[in-house]
Formats: sequence, structure tokens, C-alpha cells
Amino acid sequence: MTTSEPRPSRSGRPRIGLLGSYGGFNIGDEAILQCVLGCLRSHRPDAALVVFSRDAEHTRAHQPMADEVVGWEGVPRKPVTDVLSGLDLLVLGGGGILYDGEARRYLKLVRAAQSRGVRTFAYAVGAGPLHENDDREAVRTVLADMDEVVVRDEESRLVLEEVGVERDLVVTADPALLLPPEPFTAEMMRQEGVPADARLVGMSVREPGRAAEKLDEGDYHALLADVADFLVRRLDAHVVFMPMERHDVRHAHAVLSRMTAPDRGRILHSAYTPGQVLGLMSHLDLVVGMRLHFLIFAAVSGLPVLPLPYAGKVFDFARRLGAPALVGVAREQVGLLLAEVDRLWDEFPQRRVDLNTRVRALRELAAETCARCGALLDDMDHANGPATDTAALPADAAGDSATAGLPAEAGGSATAGLPAEAAGGSAPSGLTTGPARDSDPAGRTRGTAGNSNSDGLPAGTAGDSAPADPAADMARNSTPAGGAPGAAEGSDPDGLPAGTAGGPDADSLAAGTVRGCDPAGRTPGAAGDSGPDWLAAGPAEGCDPAGRAPGATQGSAPDGPGPGAAGGSGQGRPADGGDRGSGVEGAGAGVVGGSGGAGVGGLRGHLLGRRSEGDGAVAGRGAGQEA
Repeated sequence: MTTSEPRPSRSGRPRIGLLGSYGGFNIGDEAILQCVLGCLRSHRPDAALVVFSRDAEHTRAHQPMADEVVGWEGVPRKPVTDVLSGLDLLVLGGGGILYDGEARRYLKLVRAAQSRGVRTFAYAVGAGPLHENDDREAVRTVLADMDEVVVRDEESRLVLEEVGVERDLVVTADPALLLPPEPFTAEMMRQEGVPADARLVGMSVREPGRAAEKLDEGDYHALLADVADFLVRRLDAHVVFMPMERHDVRHAHAVLSRMTAPDRGRILHSAYTPGQVLGLMSHLDLVVGMRLHFLIFAAVSGLPVLPLPYAGKVFDFARRLGAPALVGVAREQVGLLLAEVDRLWDEFPQRRVDLNTRVRALRELAAETCARCGALLDDMDHANGPATDTAALPADAAGDSATAGLPAEAGGSATAGLPAEAAGGSAPSGLTTGPARDSDPAGRTRGTAGNSNSDGLPAGTAGDSAPADPAADMARNSTPAGGAPGAAEGSDPDGLPAGTAGGPDADSLAAGTVRGCDPAGRTPGAAGDSGPDWLAAGPAEGCDPAGRAPGATQGSAPDGPGPGAAGGSGQGRPADGGDRGSGVEGAGAGVVGGSGGAGVGGLRGHLLGRRSEGDGAVAGRGAGQEA
């Protein structure tokens, strides 16, 4: 089966499409979209970014970096394919979209693009489960003809290899690891009824899925209520339930109604942006949850995290984070679950440095996806002739304080796609550039930013310093592996199973042009704070005529772990599994490791300590429509 030959761009302004589970159904998916748009804008400030959305009106209202939004569900096929025909590149993902019942729908559009000579790139996608023949066939045939396929975790690579995908698969990390935070203000907390001076534990719950497949829904809710009550008593805390999509609200209410201390729980009901949910983390002290992106936001914010896995993607993230990865939850294991929570809290001060290191590495991998997509765009430029000169383009719509195409924070200090502090602390520092993409008119290349931060994580409390950026930029005109990606081999457009489209900072974003210098070459800063380090390679947009790059670090964050909530202490990661014995401290009856339940108290015994690896990881895959 063959695709059409890639065709040259018909104008100097490239048109890039994004296809994923976008449209407001899930906060995690919206976070991914924001980060992918920011990446593409950083590499091609002049590009027309076209989002294929499941809810076009929602995307138009909430994604200002999208130049055009196309609804593709429940509409005639021809208007959608007409838009596809005008693209230069179609980006699939990111997020978990290659699973039973959905993979064929997304890949039908990808195949239509390929048949029209459009280049295609899979951007940190998630895969699995894939058992249905139509979906498996679509995955095998369409992915074989993509210019590059990048998956977000090892679990997804295992799934695709089992399906029969025979091509190089690059494993990076979830794009949402690069999301810039937005303030979650004290007024927002007050309106939600969350006490301002209390210790707070965040919880994210959803339908049971495979995490509790042997429990009926009532027992599942009761089990999570036991965990919430334990947190209330053990930590003298309030529990904050954060729904990540609309169906989570019902499950949060069900858990709250079964708590013995329901007055110590609050469910957030207002609609929040992904950046605001990330900003909420600065108010929390610990997180327990099921939703992947709730856990990602907590880890990026330096909080102790206890995942309750329901799918392979959560197992994989827990493994990479070094967090406890419970194989599942069952009523008779409530004692073990409470013991794990207890251990996580007690041992976290000794684990925070390792957590910071692991998260920094994941953020670098997330940035690598962006760099690879940028390398493909560069390869397309070379194939089509001289690239468009973007040095004189106007600043991004986000304003002069935006950098590398990502929107500035409330204080105006977004840098190279990295999050500025939610409440307006100093901007990130310490990102080291690699080979410069473009030299200035005098032949100079960008230098290296100094004064790197040691942990690279967003600060935990308002006013703290923002993260450092350790990743390196990548050279233009080549892939990260040193070679330009080739054109798609090609395949017959009729080979995809039929179906209609019916029916939902990082450390170095390999930025292109600097987009926010004033005419004197100064960097904009948040009100009263130092400006960000402009670390993107390439001609500075809006800088002085001499092409001078903005200077070195102007206010790096202090060394050491990122401050956390409650007094600003830094936070790190829990240890991997392993038995800790079976002792029980504190009050409460029950036998840990036996058939009895555990009582309330300082349980510290019998760590479950099981992680999903190898065959266990494959067996633990679960379904789910969110990212």
C-alpha cells in the first residue's frame, strides 16, 4: 500500500494540523493540546495551527494559540478532508488515543492525510488496550507510513510491538509535563470552601476500571472513603477532590458520602484550566489519585504521590517516578493501602531529591518530542527550499512577554515553554542551549545561560522561585539522532477499515525564535521580578537591529529542592517497593497481611511494594478514553 509523495508547501506560511482527543472532555487532554501548540509555535511562529477538535466551540474559546479549529465528529467527511488536503504536516496526539474503538477513527484521518501527500508525526501518543482486529490493522498499516512515531511510555511501545508494528518507536514522556502553571488564588480556594490554613490532601477518583475490577462500585467507593478518612485522622488534614472530567464528579460525591468525616472533604465544582489545576498543587501537601495528569501535576510540583493505577499508563508513570505502584485495590487490602499512605508521608523528606531528579529527566524527555517534531519541520523546509525568515514576525498573540510561543503567566514570564511560578516568582534559569539554530547577522551564536537551579521543579508555594531548565536545545536541520527523517514510504489510501468519523518546562522546549524582547534587547519580567532567561536559539524576535541575544541568567532560582507547600519545605519521591515488615503502630484493630482490615492509626507495616513490570505491565493495561 502506498501513499502519495509528500508535496512542497504552496506558500511561505506552513499549515500544521493537530489531531487528538481535544475539545474539553478531559483536563489532561487539554493540557497536552496546550503544550503541543506551544511547541509548534516555538518552532514555527508563522505557522497556521489547525486543531481538529471533538468540540470546536470549546477549543476556540479555550485555546488561543489555535489559528483554526475544525470539528470532525458527526460532520460530513468532505469538509474535513478538504482541510486535511491543505496541510503540510498533521500531528497525531499526544495522549492516549490508540485504543479499542477509537484508534481506527483517528487513524482514518491520518490515512486520508497521507494519501494526499501530507507528512505525519505521532506526538507522544499512548496506546492500549488493542484487541479489536479493525483497530489493530489500522495501527499496523497507518503507523508504518508515518514520518516518525513517538510514544509517551514503555507500556505503549510494548502494546504497539505486540500488535505488529515493525518500525522504530521512540519513547519519551507525556507532553503535559511541560505545562506552565497558572495561579490558583486564595479567592478561588475561599469560593470552593477549602480552608486556607489547613493541611490539604488532593484526591482524584474515577470509575473503578481495572484498578478495582473485583469490587462492585459501592465497595470501591467505600474503600476510597476509608483512605480519605485515614488521611483526615493521620494528617489532621482536609481532603480536596479534583474532578479531571465531568464523570469524576459523581464518583467523588459517592466517596465523600461514605466518609465518616465528610465535613473534612471538599469537591471542587468550578471549571478550571489545566494551568490552574497545576497551580492548585501549590496549596496541597500530598496527593492520592487515579487520573494520570493529576498525578503528573503533583509530581511536577514536588509533592508526595500515591498512584492508584487503573491502566498501564499509570503503572508506567509510577515506575518511572519511583512511586509506589499498587497492582490494584481490593477490600481485603485496605490495611496495606493505608500502610502505604502512612509510609509515603513519613519517608518523603528523605525521598524528595530523588523525585526531583526523576521528574527533571521526564521533562527532558517530554522536550525531546518537541525537538523531534521541530527537526521534521526543518527537514521539510530543506526539501521545499529556503525556510521562511521568521525573525521579523510579530510577537505571539499572548503578548510581548511570551517566549517560544507559550503564553506568559499572570506575571508575564513564560520562558521557552517552561512554567513560570504560579504566583509570579522569578523566571526559570539554567537552561543550556546546544548548537544554535541560527546565528545573528554578525555570525554569533547563542551562548549558554548560567546559574542553573539544582532541582528544576516548579516551586510549591506562591512567590517561590520557578524551575530550572537543564535540557539542551537541538541543532536545526537534523533529527535528534543526527539524520533527517525520511518521507513516508506510502500506502494505498483504501487499506484502512471503513468507518465514519461519528461520535470526543520543560526542560528545554527546543525553542526556535525568541518572541518577546523589546527593541533594546531587554527581556520582559514579571512585575517586580527578574525577567526570564531567553534561552531559545535563533534570531531574537523584536530584539535590537544588531541581533544581540538577551543576556545571561537574570535571577536564577536558589539551589536545592523546590519549595513545597506548608512552610516551603522541598519534597521528593517515595521509594520503590519492598517489604517493610508487618508491624502496626497506633490504635486500630486488624491484622496486616492477614484477613482482617486495618484500623485507623499510624500503620507502617507490610508495604505492598508491587510494581508493574514486564508481563505484569501488559496484563495490567486498562481501557479509558482520557489521556
